[in-house]
Formats: sequence, structure tokens, C-alpha cells
Amino acid sequence: MRALVTDMTGDHPARACVIVSNNPDAGGIAWAQAQDIPTLVVDHRPFGADRAGFEAALNAGLEAHGPDILCLAGFMRKLTGGFTDKWAGRMINIHPSLLPKYKGLHTHARVLEAGDAQHGCTVHEVTAALDDGPILGQARLDVAQDDTPESLAARVLQLEHRLYPAVLRRFAVGDRTQIVL
Repeated sequence: MRALVTDMTGDHPARACVIVSNNPDAGGIAWAQAQDIPTLVVDHRPFGADRAGFEAALNAGLEAHGPDILCLAGFMRKLTGGFTDKWAGRMINIHPSLLPKYKGLHTHARVLEAGDAQHGCTVHEVTAALDDGPILGQARLDVAQDDTPESLAARVLQLEHRLYPAVLRRFAVGDRTQIVL
């Protein structure tokens, strides 16, 4: 999120209108407030198993700010079709794997367990299917023999900070051509 917001200056075609989290203690909320960017927290816990209720509250909060694009970054809640359909074609996400491989969690450990030679990250349009949707960009790196899940995560995060802003710049002007870094 910080990499995206930091890049949204000068001739960038997008600006952050609100930073949203489902976690009231998320560090990004405090950072956004320090940057004078509006924030919204919709804690999912009071909703329990009521996904529709949580998503309705989330959607109402978003609509109050009128975003054109939703950029997910570290938002660890699976969204239903009722939510994703409303924002179809306007919601993107970054995932720490070379999709379609390793959807879901623990991607770095899974890459190491599989003995993959390469790893990376993917920016994709969000659909109701987990870590699915059209791929907008990927960045890859070679897996080192001494990599651990933690070292691999740190190196992939550096790629994410380059890839996601590059994809957003293009996506904001309607260019969905894949970027490969």
C-alpha cells in the first residue's frame, strides 16, 4: 500500500482517496492518517460468519469515498461474488507467487518444498475465485539454495514494490497489457 501511494504523485493517473482495512491495528492505517489520507476500518470480527453483512458495510464505506479502482494489498479476507461482481474490472490484487501456481497462503514455503527454481509475484484482477482473474503482471526471481521462507518473502516483497505500482499506472488508464519484470 505504501509503495502504491508513494508512487501516486506527479503525472500518475490515480490518487488514493481512502485506505481501508479490516484490522483496526493495521500499520497502514496509522501511516495513511499521518499522510492525511482518509481511512476506513471495517473490522470483520463483529460480523462472525456473516460475510454478506461485512461486505455490505465495507461496500457502504467505500461508496462514501467514490473510488474508481480498488487495490488490495495485504487484505487477507476472501471476498464473495456479491462483492467482487460489483467491482468487477476495477479491483486488483498482488499475490506472492507466480500464479496460477500456489494460490492461497504459505507460498514461499510451498515453493521451497516443491524445489522450484523460480518464484515471484503476480498482480491480477480480483474475481470471486481465490487468487484468480486475469493476470496483469508478474515479476520473478531465482530461488537461492540457501533461501528460507523468510528470505524468499523479503526478496519477493522487493519485487512487489516495483511491480504493483507499474501495473497500477497502466491499469488506471485502461491498459491491461501484461507487464513482466
